[in-house]
Amino acid sequence: MHAAQAATQAERTMSHHSHVNSPSAWRSLVTALLLLASSPLPAAETTAAPANAADCPQSLRYTFSWSQQTDCNFGPRGGTSKGAPLTLDTAPHTGWLALQQPGLSVKEKDRRAILAMAGPYRTSFEFLETVLYAPTLDRARPYQSWGTEYIYVIDDREDFISLQHIIVMFAQGESGELMGPFVQKHWRQDWQYEKADLLVYAGNSVWKHAAVPEAARKGTWAQSVFQVDDSPRYEATGRWQHEANFSTWLSDTTWRPLPRRETTVRSDYQVLEGSNRHTILHNGWVQEEENYKVALDAAGNKTATPYLAKELGVNRYERITGFDFSTGDSYWQQTAPFWADVRAEWAAAFAAQPAMTIVDEVEGLPLFAALFEQAETLTANDGYESASARTIVKAILDRYID
Repeated sequence: MHAAQAATQAERTMSHHSHVNSPSAWRSLVTALLLLASSPLPAAETTAAPANAADCPQSLRYTFSWSQQTDCNFGPRGGTSKGAPLTLDTAPHTGWLALQQPGLSVKEKDRRAILAMAGPYRTSFEFLETVLYAPTLDRARPYQSWGTEYIYVIDDREDFISLQHIIVMFAQGESGELMGPFVQKHWRQDWQYEKADLLVYAGNSVWKHAAVPEAARKGTWAQSVFQVDDSPRYEATGRWQHEANFSTWLSDTTWRPLPRRETTVRSDYQVLEGSNRHTILHNGWVQEEENYKVALDAAGNKTATPYLAKELGVNRYERITGFDFSTGDSYWQQTAPFWADVRAEWAAAFAAQPAMTIVDEVEGLPLFAALFEQAETLTANDGYESASARTIVKAILDRYID
């Protein structure tokens, strides 16, 4: 489904500020929005492969990889939609300027680098397999997507910062009409100083606690990444390095489950093993990934020849100005109490057991759909009650956690 079709589906499912109460409607809505955010930038529209390989459009290739291949089946995955016109904000932003102030301690510079990631962005996501280790493996098509999102600071303490990403998307229809806005709660990143215990991915939908020795965690920040339903994705420690014109953080090597961009097209590997780098700039930030695609057996151990391919990813967050994020503001103001209770219930679940298995679906209903439905239903009523909401959330999580 192309993004324009996805937007049309979303528009039919939910008009602005309306309420969707059935699980099937929520599945349609969320799927449409995620597809909308998974289409390539207008400059990288997918083109059908020509009959003659010699006519293959080289503009679809990446200059540093596979340039000598002659087939025409390597265009980036995705649709052909376009978003609303955007204006990039190239001036140094307030978060960057705060990071440059003289006399800051190392820890305070770290904190300000993390806080500088907040704000309004055009985002782009690009992933490419660069090395194949399995002799029978065909190279995978690269992946490109884009979006517009606002990153909110939802917690800011001396040793802990939490950033929530909210997508607000507009899309051009086939006749050029602008559709939207479409609002979607996206991923969350928590940063904790010298964290002693990590929740690490062990493969096959299992997460386990791992202690970090005191000597190893001194001066480090742990980044914890959570999915749209606030379930865990990965967690790793690293150190910030501050230079005159950038600040960068590089993680230790971690395991993480397959991302959504891969689960729909790949079943030959079970985990990404890689590192994650965040670099703060005067006009935004960049996330770089270096991942290995690894095959596991049923027990969660690497197979005899586990490494299939190496993948590089570059995710750019470019600050924009003049974009209307008001619907995202309204959504977050309305639903923030509910999602705070969801986070609290997840934290309680993590603390209660040394390991947990989290399943994606129960009776055909994804976890994100079950929670998104409750976010809409509970916060639409006057007099939100945290205690009763947490009871409902716990009952939902209990169905998906083993």
